[in-house]
Parts: sequence; structure tokens; C-alpha cells
Amino acid sequence: MNFDPLYQPYPSYRVPVYAKQGMVATSQPLAAQAGLDVLKKGGNAIDAAIATAAALTVLEPTSNGIGGDAFALVWTEGKLHGLNASGPAPQGISIEALQAAGHTEMPKLGVVPVTVPGAPAGWAELSRRFGRLTLAEALEPAIRYAEEGYPLAPGLARHWARAAEIYARQGDAEAGRAWFETFAPGGRVPAAGEMWRSPDHAATLRQIGESEARDFYEGELAERIHSFMAEHGGYLTREDLKEFQPEWVDPISVSYRGYDVWEIPPNGQGLIALAALNLLKGYEFDEKESVLAYHQQLEAMKLAFADGEKYITEERKMGVTVEELLSEAYAEERRKLIGDTARAPEAGDPRASGTVYLATADGEGNMVSFIQSNYMGFGSGLVVPGTGIALQNRGHNFSLDPNHANALEPGKRTYHTIIPGFLTRGSEAVGPFGVMGGFMQPQGHVQVVMNTIDYHLNPQAALDSPRWQWTKGKTIFVEPGFPQHIAQALARKGHDIQVALDPSQFGRGQIIWRNPDNGVLCGGTETRADGSIAAW
Repeated sequence: MNFDPLYQPYPSYRVPVYAKQGMVATSQPLAAQAGLDVLKKGGNAIDAAIATAAALTVLEPTSNGIGGDAFALVWTEGKLHGLNASGPAPQGISIEALQAAGHTEMPKLGVVPVTVPGAPAGWAELSRRFGRLTLAEALEPAIRYAEEGYPLAPGLARHWARAAEIYARQGDAEAGRAWFETFAPGGRVPAAGEMWRSPDHAATLRQIGESEARDFYEGELAERIHSFMAEHGGYLTREDLKEFQPEWVDPISVSYRGYDVWEIPPNGQGLIALAALNLLKGYEFDEKESVLAYHQQLEAMKLAFADGEKYITEERKMGVTVEELLSEAYAEERRKLIGDTARAPEAGDPRASGTVYLATADGEGNMVSFIQSNYMGFGSGLVVPGTGIALQNRGHNFSLDPNHANALEPGKRTYHTIIPGFLTRGSEAVGPFGVMGGFMQPQGHVQVVMNTIDYHLNPQAALDSPRWQWTKGKTIFVEPGFPQHIAQALARKGHDIQVALDPSQFGRGQIIWRNPDNGVLCGGTETRADGSIAAW
């Protein structure tokens, strides 16, 4: 990679971090250190990823939890492997059942949008196939923080308080009682610098570690989840939990200016990032702060999203193939739609032509790109009493329109927003990257890849660069640091440019690049969050 580690054109005081023996980058400093502790104990990058992910369920519960989903890209022994640990809808749920209950769309909160949690099974599967330590050993740091407690970081405290306000106004008061007992003990949420601990969380993690996650899916924990859901009219059952298995998948990619950019195949939205890059590689980008360059990026992103929103669901249920959506011929046809002015996006037909992210690396060349989420902060607003298990609300993305590709079906996995990314060149790994944050994620992936490859920015600068986000129609949010003259020129092209003051809506990213000549690691971490890099 050709970049200047001292070149920092953005208002950040951070420089990239270098190390040789190991590196963990994530959005919470204590979680990054937990992963590094496991590396120093003799674990590899996969063990470190598991340890960091589990620690994040304790240290950043505003974005993920034991009851969420996970995806991973694992580079080991010269090959990239993909793991889909997202759970399906319960077998007892259906569009007809929800419509009979009075629902016209999938609810955001409560028992209805709860799907099978895949994260614990994902940890166990990663450990079984590639780990060096036992799962119980990898979960030790998370258990320790849950038992002993830790002080909240400022960004974490802000999101925690915001979630409590939402659940108090919109949540299920009866079913959500255990959430407040767990995360607002004594009737108040913890503030920045205050200690919070969860013995129930620690006990659950210990059961998961000792049983290699089996207890979560067919033991005492599974029974507790089943009983809680049955008591409050939910659909998730012990049978749904018992039948779940994470799936090893072949990662998908596009070639972009001599590099291969990799994502997990659908049901994830990584396909959107690849489709946008497939369009953008038809242009030359010599200057970053160019009106034309930003305009082309925005238009390509909108076209890719339009296709993604129409077609992406569980891959076996898609009406078109990944290969069709990423074909050169289809990209050429879609590229013709990018003109001089902004346009509202429409899907084409290729047949006619609250998340946490972490990256780990070790001194042996193993690298992991890992993402985990409950969706919309804490998720459904529900905690299984006595367990610390905050349940996800991933089913909210299902459509109740039976003709939609992502229509709700029993046992079907929904369109998923969380996506890990990975970069290779030839037969060598460049490294893991990711930008979490709902539908910002593929947009963040595109911006990070272009900042790295087209504009030769170091990992920290690639993350610090002011971001844009398309939301709908012609509406584009930009950060306050986005160049004003560029924003004004884009507005003259028909884009509805709005300055957004909340940095969290632009995602939180991490990058680790590896020098293939000497194995030296170079990492960048998110300045929009409490992010940190732990290195050895």
C-alpha cells in the first residue's frame, strides 16, 4: 500500500498505529485490550476476534448483545473464509399470522421482530474450526468485565440514555421490565464514568463457553428464552433455537483497480458496496475534492441501493443471482444512467442485460473482519430475565408484502445490514476493514476503499475523511467537515445536501492493513466513537 503515515488532511490528532505481533481494532478501548490479552495468552487472531466480540456484548451493549447476529471474514493459510451467523425467522411466524394480529408492517420493538440469535453459535464455530484456545478461554475477559464491572465511556453513555428514553416511550412495559432491571438498575441509566456490572451476563457467557454454545440452543438458556417468548406472545421457540446452525459461505468480490474487495454474500448488503464499486471503476478519480468525483459516487451508490433494496434477501430466495448483479455488462448499462445532475434511484433488471465492528490480526498472518449486532441499538428492548441476553429485532427488516423479495417467511433469513469487508491483492491479504451503522455500512465501505486505493490515504486518514450518506430520493447528509464549496456545487447539480451534526449516523470504522514484505501491521480506528487500537 502506498501512503504517507504522517499525512493527515483532516481535523484528527490520531496517526496510524504500527505493530508486528498482533493488533485489535474496535470501537471500545477495553474490548480491544481484551482481544490483545488473548493474543498474548497464546491465542491467534480468531481467538482474539471471539474475545473482543464477546467483550463488546458487555462493554458496548448499546450496539450488540448475546442475542444478536454476526458475520465474519477469516483469512488463514492463504485463503479467505466467510461465516454467516445470522438467524432465521421462527417457524411459527407468518405474514398471515401478523396481519391477523393487526400488524400492517413489521414492528421495531417487542417480541415480534425477534429472530434466532446467531452470535453465540458463530463464536463457537469460529473457535471450533480455526481457534487455538477453547471457547471458554476466549470468553474469560468478557466474563470478568461483566462480573467486576467497568466505567462507561462518554459515547456509550449517550447512546445508553437515548435507548432508555425510546424503550420507556415505545417499548412493551411488561415484557421489557427485565431490560430496565439489567441496564437501568435502580431506575436510572449509568452516566459516563459510572460503573456498571451484570452478574447475569457473566453467568450466561460462562455457560456458553463451557458448553461451546450448546446450552444457548438446546439447554437451560434455550429453555429460558423459549419460556420468556411464550409468556409474552412471541414466536421464537426452543425448536427454532435447536435447529440453528451457522453457515460457512464463499465470499463474493469485485476487482477494483488491481485489488479485490470482498464481502459476505446475501442475505447481507455487502453486495451493494460491490455493485457501487463496480460502477465507479469505470471512472478515473485523480482528485479527491472534486465535485464530479463526489457526484459520481453518490449516483453510483443510489443505483446500487435501489437494486439491493429490490433484490437482496436470503440468497436462495433471490429472483436474480449475485453474478448477474455484479456482471460487467450490467454495470455498463447502469453506469449510462449517471449523468450531470442528481436523479432519484430506481432498480434495474440485470436479467435484461445500534452494530459493532472489529478487526484482528496476529503475527502469523491470520486476520479477521468481524461484525456483530442486535440492530437498532440494544435491539428489541427485551432482556430474557436472569440471563443478561438482550434480544435482537432483526426481523424488523422483513416485508409483509408477499410479493417482495424480502417477504417474511418461516425459517427465512432477512435482508441484513451488517457487513464485514476484506481487501486482497493477488494472492496476498491486505487486510480487514469495516464501517458499521445500519444502511450507512456499504456507503462507508465504498468511501474507505476509494480513500485507500484511489486517494492513497493511510488507514487513519481513510477513516477520518468527512463522510456523506445517501438516505432517500436525492437527500444526502454530509458531516460538518465536508467541504462547503463541494456541497454547494453538488446542490446545484440537484442533490438535496443537508449537514448532519450527529457523527454517530455516519458509522464507526476500523482498518488493519498488513505489509506482505515484512508482516508489519498498520491500523486506523474511528474518531467518531470511543474507538481504540490495542497492539503488540
